Formats: sequence, structure tokens, C-alpha cells
Amino acid sequence: MRSLMLFAISVVALGLLHAQVRPSLMEEAGHANLPALKLGAGDLVAVSVYDAPELTRTVRVDPDGTIRLPLLAEGVKAAGLMPRELEAGLTEALKSEEILVDPVVKITVVEYHSRPISVMGAVRKPVTFQADGVVTLLDALARAEGLTDDAGAEILVTQNDAVQHIAVKQLLNQADPGVNLRLTGNEEVRVPVAGKIFVLGNIHKPGAFPVRDPSDSTVLKMVALSEGLMPFSTKTAYIVRRQEGEKAREIPIELSKIMERKSPDVPLEVGDILYVPDNKTRRSTMSIIDRVAGFGASTASGVLIWH
Repeated sequence: MRSLMLFAISVVALGLLHAQVRPSLMEEAGHANLPALKLGAGDLVAVSVYDAPELTRTVRVDPDGTIRLPLLAEGVKAAGLMPRELEAGLTEALKSEEILVDPVVKITVVEYHSRPISVMGAVRKPVTFQADGVVTLLDALARAEGLTDDAGAEILVTQNDAVQHIAVKQLLNQADPGVNLRLTGNEEVRVPVAGKIFVLGNIHKPGAFPVRDPSDSTVLKMVALSEGLMPFSTKTAYIVRRQEGEKAREIPIELSKIMERKSPDVPLEVGDILYVPDNKTRRSTMSIIDRVAGFGASTASGVLIWH
């Protein structure tokens, strides 16, 4: 009687052990499961098949979108499927080819390689990474360590062959959640460099100044950014402007009246050159455009060359 009781206890214990071991074997690949997303070529998955160690392994999705296991005559479609759908596909393949009678298959995503997001342009650290979960535009910019000082006023996001223009001010300063796009992979985030306005002549700090807000680029602002006028500046300054396909032209402005707030400030355009002569300069010897062309001023972005 005692022997029968011990036998019964052993059977129950083995059953409990079997119930505990079965799910653990399904996770024997030992990898943390990434967020469930549709698989693509290049993704790495861990395949665990209960009681079939010869089939339990990590495999990468082939360029044709399939995965291949030993004993299976054909590859099993994986690209475009969720992990659970791939589990069902592998289960059916193992049964239909009579390799296993009742296979139990577990798919664990190890690495995503089919969802690249590229961030480039005026960022501190251009980067390409995989979207392995919820990624926003701000997340992507953070991966690139933020914008550089010469970043422009907008960010271009190419998503599903469509380009969206996102205003930097709206995304960063106003924290508008509506423009913080959700990225799912295969996107390109490009931050163009801002256009510049050049300030030359009788000023403290000649240079090229990035224009992030064209509506806020004026003569007074450029003079302030260039740290003000040197002594003996003339009353008249000149804007050198060239439209595409046209010759450069001089636009005289009454700088002294603008500085004294006796005349309205003058807006500037991207690519303009604000030239401030001094009283010793004789305009009769050469035109302002000729002087600007030969000025060769050293700027923050290099030597200005006027063609």
C-alpha cells in the first residue's frame, strides 16, 4: 500500500514538473523580448521549439523575407508578420511536413534591423538607429544629441515617401505634441543648415549670422549681432542683394537714421550682405559690389567669396 502511495506521489510530482518545465523551455533562448512589431528582412529572432533542441536557435530573416530551420524543406514567411503570426506559420510548417506531431513554438525578437531611423544635417551627432519601440521625433533628435547652433528653422521628416516640414520653434519652444511625430522605422530626419546674412565693413565683429526666423532679420538686429558699429561709420550703409538669375544690386539705406530710430528698420533676406563703409572710403574708386567681392572677409563659416 505504501509503495502504491509513493508511486502516485511520484506521478503527480512528475506532472507538476512537466507543467513547469514546458513554458520555461519555450523561453530557453534567454533573450529579452522586444516590443512586438512586424518583422522584416534582417531582423534576428530566437526560435524555441519544445522538446526539439535541434530546431531551437536564433535565426535572421533572409532578404527574401523568410526564415529557414533544419529539416524544413522550404523557408517560412516572416517579413510583414507579427511574432505570434510567425509562431503559427512555423507550427503549421512543422506539422504539414510531418516533422513534429504537435509542435509548440515560441518566437522571441532579439534584434530589429529592418526599422532604421536616420538623423542627419545640423545635429551634433548624426546617427542611424533601429526603432525597437515607440520613438518620437524628439527621441530621434535626442539620440543625435540635439541641434547645432547653425540649425535652420525647420526639420524635414521623410516618412512613407512623403516629406513633412516641422517648425523647430513649434516643436522645441512651444512643445506642441501635434508635431512630435511618432516614428516607426524607415524614416529620414534631416535638419537643414540655416541660411545666413553677412555683415561686413566698419563694424566690431564681421561675420555670417544664421537666420532661423526670416521675419525677424533686420538691419538693427544684424548690427547688434555684429557687436555694433566702429567709429567713423558713414551715415549710409548698403545692402548687396542678388536674386536667383539676376545680377547683384546695391540698396542704399540711411543707417544713421535707423540707429537713431528716425527711420523704420529695414528687413533683410537670407543671403544678403550688409556693408557698412567708413568715412575714409571713397565710393568713386569702385562700387560697393566690387569692394564686397574683394573683401574676402573671414567669417564663422569660412571665407566669404562673392561670385
